Amino acid sequence: MAIYATTGGASGIGEALIARLKADGHQIINVDIKEADIIADLSGREGRQAAIDGILAQAPDGLDGFIPLAGLGGGSAPNNLITSVNYFGTIELVEGLRDVLKARAGNIVLLTSNSAPMQVEGDSFVADLLAGDEAAALANKEVIDGTQYMLTKRAIVHWMQRNIMSLGEDGIRINAVAPGPVLTPMTEPLFNSPEYAPIMQGLLDDTPIKRAAQPEEIVECILFLLSDKSRYVGGTVLFVDGGYDAHVRQDRI
Repeated sequence: MAIYATTGGASGIGEALIARLKADGHQIINVDIKEADIIADLSGREGRQAAIDGILAQAPDGLDGFIPLAGLGGGSAPNNLITSVNYFGTIELVEGLRDVLKARAGNIVLLTSNSAPMQVEGDSFVADLLAGDEAAALANKEVIDGTQYMLTKRAIVHWMQRNIMSLGEDGIRINAVAPGPVLTPMTEPLFNSPEYAPIMQGLLDDTPIKRAAQPEEIVECILFLLSDKSRYVGGTVLFVDGGYDAHVRQDRI
């Protein structure tokens, strides 16, 4: 039996992941703002530290894996809240759990997005994120309104790339999944919104597999990256988007 910690497991991809891990006999520690083993608000440092402390208390001997899935989608929350939860609510927990992951040579699977490469501007905002300067990121006036979701997901990838060597030296393997549209409670309002429904449909029109994903389809890829079957896979961004990335960014790697 392995011990895994996750965030955002009350619904969507996280809920489906927890169901699979529990069915396979593993112990799960879930952090969420409601209906979780540890109730914590990841939009602020106090809540993030409470989440870290709670996980450390329940897994003092180490973690086999950490899957931070908590996040807010573009169009579903204020931009600053997206910034705080999506980036700092992910990276600060990864950093705070490093020792318990090292103790059991654990795996980390991050959640990014196939939208991470879409926004070409925002370098100063991403730099603020990577510097760990939350106040500067929240006050950044150069970032284009509404692009915080895409840019936080890009910054998560850059953080992984910058830290993979030191994590590997501690025996910790890290990868990321990059879904396209997934049918979850978070995205359902977007599909039904007069403003965002055409955008979501446009994404699906450019997806070779002409539909959105089910949460379980993202979970299968997370499980692969957690497993020994991927033991030589490191620092990879696995696009789980029905072929969208390959289609719209042809001739790029």
